[in-house]
Amino acid sequence: MQHESVHISNCLVLHLIQLKRVDIISAIEFDNTGDHLATGDRGGRVVLFERTDTKDFDYLKSLEIEEKINKIRWCQTANGALFLLSTNDKTIKFWKVQEKKVKKISEMNTDTSKAVGKGGMAGSSFSSSPKPFVANGGYPGRSYSYLSKDFSFPPGGIPSLRLPVVSSNETSLVARCRRVYAHAHDYHINSISNNSDGETFISADDLRINLWNLEISNQSFNIVDVKPANMEDLTEVITSAEFHPSHCNMLAYSSSKGSIRLIDLRQSALCDTHSKLFEEQEAAGSRSFFTEIIASISDIKFGKDGRYLLSRDYMTLKLWDINMDSGPVATFQVHEYLRPKLCDLYENDSIFDKFECCLSGDGQRVATGSYSNLFRVFGCASGSAESSTLEGSKNPTRRQVQTPSRPSRSLSSITRSVRRGAESLGVDANGSSFDFTTKLLHLAWHPTENSIACAAANSLYMYYA
Repeated sequence: MQHESVHISNCLVLHLIQLKRVDIISAIEFDNTGDHLATGDRGGRVVLFERTDTKDFDYLKSLEIEEKINKIRWCQTANGALFLLSTNDKTIKFWKVQEKKVKKISEMNTDTSKAVGKGGMAGSSFSSSPKPFVANGGYPGRSYSYLSKDFSFPPGGIPSLRLPVVSSNETSLVARCRRVYAHAHDYHINSISNNSDGETFISADDLRINLWNLEISNQSFNIVDVKPANMEDLTEVITSAEFHPSHCNMLAYSSSKGSIRLIDLRQSALCDTHSKLFEEQEAAGSRSFFTEIIASISDIKFGKDGRYLLSRDYMTLKLWDINMDSGPVATFQVHEYLRPKLCDLYENDSIFDKFECCLSGDGQRVATGSYSNLFRVFGCASGSAESSTLEGSKNPTRRQVQTPSRPSRSLSSITRSVRRGAESLGVDANGSSFDFTTKLLHLAWHPTENSIACAAANSLYMYYA
């Protein structure tokens, strides 16, 4: 993948010298056409961009919300308007962004310096009647204006009278919040996801998943509840949830214990039981204090066709076939080289960083972020050994990481592979120690092209193959 850094908007790179926490990008999302891109930041702003040609995006609109934006999801467009959902910790908002055409016209005052008729002026060719009269819909005693009997049109008309003339057409974008979905979560919302039916969406916090209708903001249905009767018995929490891209009755959610549950809304109103469970068995004798922490899944994404599901835990990316729950069909090592440093990572809280993941539209590649503003791209097609490390910066470096060759296989093969690469680095692509204070957490793959948008602190970068 060839890097091409595009600073999408000045508002995204204003604070490179003096970084403010509120400007750090916390969410990023393409719409289903790839022509629009949305980012959210910790200060509660959602910034929209529109594609202007084959590669460039221009600033479109900024929406002021409040508090950190956790997730953004585009909704189906209608009548040329854009719709999107955004959420902070407690409140979900439904936005409509619509173009309004504004016409600018030239002055249309008449020239009062020229007289018209017998003593009449072009600007005062109407005079008041000296006596009241009754007009249709009127009443006696009320004064009305009427044409003066002295008024006459000169030959050739009135040259000093100008009609309104449109001088320019300008398009203004108007964004307004159509609905607010609030007071439905006791814990911080970590996920929102649109349904393929175009009518409903889900929101998830640590213990519950709620189902909403886009048209109804004051009522939701609780479809998953993992809260135990006694909170001391709590063993895992929900970390991410997403609807299947084409089956409106299916959704998946991940947990802090490293498992993914696929549920079918047709089975029951409250989906306490799952239709499939995806988890990798723990190797004997490998358990430690950090085992459960690093097993926690921070993000899941369905592939475009809905057959494959990508998950990200602290150490790895895993690709799952939803038809096969015996284990992942591929595992990509991202942070294996950090295993000896888990104590330090725990002390500075880096071990709790939540890295996102994404798949290309054709399902041939997967990507996720890392430290020092690096991100990894892996090929997941049959026989692919692609593994690239790229840097999110103005002057990026790129390093191809050699991975062992493997026999050709299909993704649905029962044979599972472990793709290595990052663990051999130990240092970043510049040969320097990794900087745990700079991290690339959020990235999104264009739905139809081989390009990635990623956020490094308060800057947004585009990478094109």
